[in-house]
This record gives sequence, C-alpha cells and structure tokens, in this order.
Amino acid sequence: MNITPYHARYFANELICRRTDDNRLSQSLFDAKVDLNPHQIDAALFALKNPLQEGVLLADEVGLGKTIEAGLVLCQMWAERKRKLLIVCPAILRKQWANELYEKFDLPTLVVDKTVVNQAMKGVSGAKLLNFCKNQIRRKVLIVSHQYATKEMNTFKQFDWDFVVIDEAHKMRNAYKADNKMGQAMRKAFGGKRKLLLTATPLQNSLMELYGLSTLLDEHIFGDRKFFQREFVRRGNLPELKSRMATFVKRTLRKNVLEYIRYTERKTFTQEFTPTDSEHLLYQQISEFLRKESSYALPKTHKHLTALILRKLLASSSLAVLGTLRAIHSRLLALQQAQELPEFELFDGEDLTDEDIEIDELEQEEGEESVAEELNKTALAKEIAEIESFIALAESLTVDSKVIALLTALQTGFENMAALNAPQKVIIFTESVRTQQYLFQFLQENGYQNNVVMFSGSNNDPQAVEIYQSWLAKNAGSPKVTGSVDVDKRTALIEHFRDNAQIMIATEAASEGVNLQFCSLLINYDLPWNPQRVEQRIGRCHRYGQKFDVVVINFLNKRNKADQRELELLTEKFKLFQGVLGASDEVLGEIESGVDIENWIAKIYATCRTEEEIQQAFDELQAKFADQISDRLQETKNALVDSFDQSVLERLKVMTQNRLNEMEYWFWSLSRFALDNKAQFNQTDWYFLLQDCPQVGIPLGRYLLPRKERNPQIQGYEYRLNHQLGEWCIEQGLQAFTPDCRLEFDYTNYSEKISLLEHYQGKSGWLRLDKINVQSNAENQERLVFTVCDEQGNALDAEFAQKLFLLSANVQNSTPKAPLAFKQLNQSELEKAKSQIQQENSALLMEKSRQINAWAKDQMQAAEDNIKEIKDELREKEKEAALADNIKQQIELQEEIAKLRKALRKARNELDDVQDEIADQEMALLRELKAKVNQTMTEEKVFEIAWHII
Repeated sequence: MNITPYHARYFANELICRRTDDNRLSQSLFDAKVDLNPHQIDAALFALKNPLQEGVLLADEVGLGKTIEAGLVLCQMWAERKRKLLIVCPAILRKQWANELYEKFDLPTLVVDKTVVNQAMKGVSGAKLLNFCKNQIRRKVLIVSHQYATKEMNTFKQFDWDFVVIDEAHKMRNAYKADNKMGQAMRKAFGGKRKLLLTATPLQNSLMELYGLSTLLDEHIFGDRKFFQREFVRRGNLPELKSRMATFVKRTLRKNVLEYIRYTERKTFTQEFTPTDSEHLLYQQISEFLRKESSYALPKTHKHLTALILRKLLASSSLAVLGTLRAIHSRLLALQQAQELPEFELFDGEDLTDEDIEIDELEQEEGEESVAEELNKTALAKEIAEIESFIALAESLTVDSKVIALLTALQTGFENMAALNAPQKVIIFTESVRTQQYLFQFLQENGYQNNVVMFSGSNNDPQAVEIYQSWLAKNAGSPKVTGSVDVDKRTALIEHFRDNAQIMIATEAASEGVNLQFCSLLINYDLPWNPQRVEQRIGRCHRYGQKFDVVVINFLNKRNKADQRELELLTEKFKLFQGVLGASDEVLGEIESGVDIENWIAKIYATCRTEEEIQQAFDELQAKFADQISDRLQETKNALVDSFDQSVLERLKVMTQNRLNEMEYWFWSLSRFALDNKAQFNQTDWYFLLQDCPQVGIPLGRYLLPRKERNPQIQGYEYRLNHQLGEWCIEQGLQAFTPDCRLEFDYTNYSEKISLLEHYQGKSGWLRLDKINVQSNAENQERLVFTVCDEQGNALDAEFAQKLFLLSANVQNSTPKAPLAFKQLNQSELEKAKSQIQQENSALLMEKSRQINAWAKDQMQAAEDNIKEIKDELREKEKEAALADNIKQQIELQEEIAKLRKALRKARNELDDVQDEIADQEMALLRELKAKVNQTMTEEKVFEIAWHII
C-alpha cells in the first residue's frame, strides 16, 4: 500500500486528538497491556466526563479492577501531555501501584518517601521535597503513602496537579470531622484539584461516611454537616440523595458483570490435624505465659503486638515459635546484665503487615506508656527459667503433626486438580518466615525436591537470589527488566513458579499485588484472623482470567476450640470459601479495615481459657457482625448501583473494539510512512525490524504491534503510542508536507469490499480536513472536521472520508481549484462543529452550576432550619414550664426559655446576612466557573485535496 503524506498527517492527528466523547480513552486503551472490560471503560469515561468537577468516586466491588480504571485515566492524562499526576495510597500498596502502572500501561512511576527524597537531594538545604517534586513532576507519576501526604500536606498543596488518585479512600470517610487529621490534610492539600477517589466500601455503617467522602472530593456537593444529617439521615430524602450521587459516584457490583466476566467456583476443604500431648502442652504453657499482666519478656511499649505475633507463631509451627523464644531468652539475659537489646529484634526477618502495625498504633493511642520500673532480679530469673523450659520442650518435640498433615493436604489438593484437569500448582500461605523456611526444607526432603519456591517481603534467600540472577541473564536487554530489584525479583519468582515449580510457599507479602491465575489450589497453612486478608489471599487465584475452580484448603487444630470457631466464623458468616463470588462487599464492608475483628479474636485467644468462655466470646462476636446495616443504609447502597445499564456496556464493548482496530491501522500505516528505509515490516506477524536509529536513545531491534496474535516465540519491544519511537513517528506524521493537490485512490486493488466507496468508483470530488482547537482554563480539546463533496457539489459525510484513507493513493501533479460552493460547505461544517462543541460544554456547565445552586440552597435551608429547631425547642420548654409545679424547676426553665428567645432573635436578625453571604459565595463560585469555561476556538487547516477513485 502506498501511504502518502496526507494519510500520515491524518492518521497522526487522529491518534493524538484530544477528544471529549466516548472515544476519549482511545490512546490509553491502545497502550493498555491488559484485556479491558466495558464497565472499566465506562468508569474511566465517567471520571473524565466533566472537567469542571473536582472529581469523582469510583466504588466498584472488590475484584472488578478499580486500579485498572484509575490506570486508564492516568494513561489518558499522560497521552494528553497532562503529566502532573499523583497517587496517594496505603504504604503497603505503593509498589503494587508502581508495578500495575508499569506492567499494564507502561507509565513511568516513582515511589516517593523521606528516604528517597533525602538520598536524591543530598547537599540541598531547605524545602527538599518541594525541589524534589519540581524535578520529578511531568517525568513520572509520583506515588506517596497516605501518611506521607498527610505529613507533607503544605508541600503537596503548592502543586497544580492535573489529577490526584486517592486509593482506599474510605480510610478518610470522617474527613468532615475537625479532629480527623488525615482527612483534613487531604482536603487542604488537594482542594480545588481534580481527584479520583477509589474504594470498594463507600458506605459501611453510616450515611455520614458518604458525606465525609464528598467533602474530600468537593466542598460544594452538599451543604453543611447538620443539613446533611437532617435532610438525608433523619428525613431520608433518598431521591434527592440519589440524584446528587449520580454526578460523582460510579459503582459496579460483581453480579452486574457476570454476563461478560466468567468467575469460576470456589471449593473448600478442611485439613484437620491433632497435636500430640507434648505439642499441646507447649501451646498451653506459652498461651498461659502470654496472659500474664506483665512480664520482662514482652516489651512494654509494644506488648500487644508482641503477644499477638507470638500467638500466631505458636499456631504456625513449633520451629517458628522456637526461634522467637530463643530471641526472648537472649533479650532477658541481656536485660539481666543491663544491656537490653532493641525490642523488635524479636521478630527480625518476619513480615509484619500493615494491620500488625495498625493494631500496635491503636494500642499506643489508647495511652499505654512505658513506665520505668526498678528491676526485680528474682522475678527476672524466674522468667528466664520459664522461657528455658519452653525452649527445652520445643526442642524435645519429635513429631510435627501439622506439617505431616500438609502432605495429606497436598495429596488431596492435587487429586482435586487432576479431577478438574487443572495445572498441578499450589500456593501455601503462612504467617511466619521461619515456618516458610521450615516448610521449604521439609517439602524438599519429602517428595518435592527442586519443585518448591519461596516468596516473602524481602526475597533475599539464596534460592530467590539465584532465580533472580538467572532471570536477569535470560531477559538481558528485554523491556521486561525494569531496573527495580524488588519488582524484578517478584516477577522472576512468579515466572519460576509458573514455569518450573509446583509449590510456592508465601508469606502475607504475596497476598497483594500478585496475580496467580495459573494456580487454582491454595492452602492456608496459617489462617489469618482478618477476613479481608483471607479474601485477599484467595483473590490472588480466584480472579478474572482464572480458568478452573479454585480449591481452598484450611488447616484446623482439633484440640483448639478457638481455631474451630474462627474457621466457622469465616466460613458461615463471611462466606469466604464458597460460590462464584466469594465474600461480597456487603459483608466485608461491615468490618471496616478488618483490624476490629482481628482485635476481637486476639482478645479471645488472650483471655478465654475454657471452652465455655471461648464459645460465649465467639457467640458475642458473631452477633456483633450479624445484621447491623439498617434498611435505609441498604436502600442507599442499592441507589449507588441503580443506574447500571447493561446496554451501555455492550455498546462500549463494540465501539471500543472498532476504535482499537482503527487505531492499529493508523499507527501501523503511519509507522510504515515514518520509518520508510529505516525498518523492515512483517505484516504476517505484525512486527518490524528497526535497522536505522531515527533518534538518539531509540534502540534497534524488533518492535511488536500490540493486540495482534503472533507466534509466541517472537520477542521484542512492545510498540505503543507513548513509546519514544511511537512518539517520534507521530511527530513525523504531524510535520508531513501536505500542499493542496490531487490524490488518486485505488479501490480496484483493495482486498475488501467497502460499499460506501464502491458507488464512487470513477468519480471525483473535493476533501478538506480541519482541526478545531478549543482552549479554556478547564480543559483543552480538539476536534477533526472533514468537509467532503463530489464533483457535483453534493455533500458527503465524514465516514466517506475516513473510508477513503483506507485505500492506497498516488499524489498527482495537478492541483485543481475547489469551487466556491465547497468553501461555503466547509464554513458550514466548521460552524456546525463549533456549535456542537458549545452545546456539549454548556451541558457540562449546567451540570456543575446545578451542583453549586443545590449547595447554596442547602446552606440557605440550613439557616432557616436552625430557626425552626430553636422555635421547636422553645415551644417544648414553654410547655414544660406551664406544667411544672416546682418553683425551682420553673425558674430554671424560664432561664432556658429566655436564652432560647435571645438565640431566636439573633438567628432571625442574622438570617438575611447569612443568606446574603451564601448568595455572595454562590455568585463567586459561578463567576469562577464561568472563567474556567471561557473558551477560545481556533481553526487550523490540515490539508485540502481533490480526490478521484479508480
């Protein structure tokens, strides 16, 4: 096919056009390295819909891809050269975000914290973070933790961010409260900036949580706190609440997408084991020791956390607790010699989770402080002896009942895998690094030699290092190597598990940010007390893309009543292990972050001794999480998804595929034009070999067009719009020389039938392509406008022009002059396009102005309601005074009545002033809004040709 400069210039403009319609996401969809579902595209379009809004809340249920939706938005911003982008998320998810954006959208990211800033800004005095961000902004998507953003609020508020993503936004649901430090900091740091809030649980136990999230987005969605409470919480004005939410909340449930997302089933088995008398004795003795009010073994400043982790280690394996007992023993001996060791050496090498730390922080907030006490040498000596007896008993154990049961569990699991014809892969989760190492050695010696791999927070064991080095050598020069040791190690270990190993033994570090669709057997060797962590583990395997039913095996100690009730709670109440969907957010949402229930269970283990006490405590816990959601709260939750429209998603699915097909054609053809004589193109397998470097920094080699099926053995660079070479090719197209001329399009040799063009074989006409640039403070946009007519002057639509450029063409020397009627038609098309742009933007303006009007109305009503409340209270007090027969009571009531009358007069006198002030604020907001949408439209001729089809 002969691709002319006119083809190239048109294709380049199509590829980078800043749209505002349903094709807005074209660039990000093309660059995404993930199969996208219609609801994700719909959510991303919703987030980008109105640039006049300060932001929206995406609240899809767990597992539907909120990170993907946010990634689409960020990728589109990047493509549109809006690159001042920030992600604020829990600390534990920072690397996961970096991995997801790199792997799925090829976006450059940087995790920013105090250490990174200090290392990068050595020798710089003053505002290090400010200068650091100035250096990195626009070059990378910055990622920070909630805590760091809170602490550095004043620095982050100084930047004019194009988009801020706040993940796990429900953690700031109390942002409306003055004492909510994190929520208040987020409001101050990012007020007025475009934001995207992400949470699976926008509403848990109170409608006020929704109000809190709204203030995080925009101060002017609802009136003040009292008005919201009165209007929506007490009066239950759900139609109005639903109307308001529709503009800023988008929510999809798993049950809504079952038509096009196939979820496999979950199946559960319980692997019971019975500890020997010696094992059970060790458990009981240490449990009793941990119940002591005070001891030298447990650091006072972190007693709760230390006891919690010890109990988990004790349940995990005798070897795990033995290592900690020895560390405690060393610490006590050092204390005896007045050389106390650092407290957390007790858990050196263990993977502490965010929940562990949060539990510890909660304890500190409750006011437990370390108080200096005189050392009781007798008590210390007794405690050392006690620990030594525990160590001796642990060392004397000759049987590990639990690890023997693991062999049975593996056999059961693999038999089920064989029955399902599923891959013989299993991930075993433990809560202890020591247990992990013990299981690794045990399985190597019991039938699984060279078939086991470990995954932890550090991944520094000899096997992991060897696998990583081998992976680096294998992928040297490949874009798969990111340069981040942590990221690449994780990738290497996952690939080794997928390709070479049968078993992966993982700590909690693998419960987030790891995708294991190729594995459908999961063993909870240690079962967390937090249901959300259990769900996260299962979600590594039971997710979109899993082809087989997922088998979950849970270990159960038959001699431990608390363990039995815990498993019953997770199975029966939280329904974690059965069905297609697993635990729904309506259940998990009740328990907030999961720390509450973990604390409850920890308390049961710590305080209950008899079976009766354990039964009663778990009965109370189960009742606590039974049915605490009110009907009104459930109605509101339902209202969040009431607008779900399957037909919209079906339309998006078809439209998106068509658009991607078009973009593939444009990008491939443009690349052939730009790289003529620089590359060899293979259209069978959709790649080209770059042989001549067009620009510094662009490597030679094979470049693969995305989304095309090819021989999997063909490897190379992924060729995308935001790749340096892709951007260079687009720039060549934009700069192509396109003077007025005649183009002869060849339909005769085109391989497919295009009815629209077939009718015009042998005919001619004129064609012009213009670009309208729209500039405003809110958002810049572009629109391509085709003007086409035949030689008789009959207007043809834009689709004719788009189809025309599918054909090969030759540039003719003649340049016939277009008739006057064509110029008039061109002006008419441009005016029509401008009018449509104005109408679309006016609709967005009206939507935002309605929000401001509603806010002002809320505020006005709040002032009037205040008077009504005082009047109602005054009438009640007057009734009480009339009926009171006690002189003292009458005097007290008359004093209260006098105060209320004074307050009523003041409120009435101030009503006009308050309402005038609200009206002034409303006008100021509307003027600010008008300034944002004040548009400047300019026209730019791209090219004009006379066309002829042969």
